[in-house]
Amino acid sequence: MSRLDSFIRRLSAQRDILNGVADEVRALDGPVLELGLGNGRTFDHLRELFPDRRIVAFDRAANAYGPSMPTADNLVLGEIKETAKTFVGANASLAHADIGTGYEDKDAITLTWLPEIMAGVLGAGGLAVSGLPLEHPALQPLPLPSTVKDGRYFIYRRK
Repeated sequence: MSRLDSFIRRLSAQRDILNGVADEVRALDGPVLELGLGNGRTFDHLRELFPDRRIVAFDRAANAYGPSMPTADNLVLGEIKETAKTFVGANASLAHADIGTGYEDKDAITLTWLPEIMAGVLGAGGLAVSGLPLEHPALQPLPLPSTVKDGRYFIYRRK
């Protein structure tokens, strides 16, 4: 598969999953967290899905396209491994993380801390959506939409 096709499938998986869980997230209290703002595409989609919800984005630096940039009070800059810890206990309704690199060795390091952070920021029943698998005893894997190939993206519910 070409890198372009892989990129399209990843973004389609994100969209299909986020659209699929939107009603459930709307029924929950708590902020929405975006770990990995990037250029702001997914953040912008989250704003459309949840216009009345606080959405906090995390990244190393602010590189989002102008209209897709969060307000200063909803943007947390620095190493996500450290900055997201400040939101542990935030009882988020949704936490989305698309911070995988595609390099097994680098992603293995991320997976030493990401599952704990994702479980920690969510409230009971909150949803974690991730491009990396999140093995954690407090996170229950959920089935993917039929449009998403197994292993492409992951959904979990906080127990």
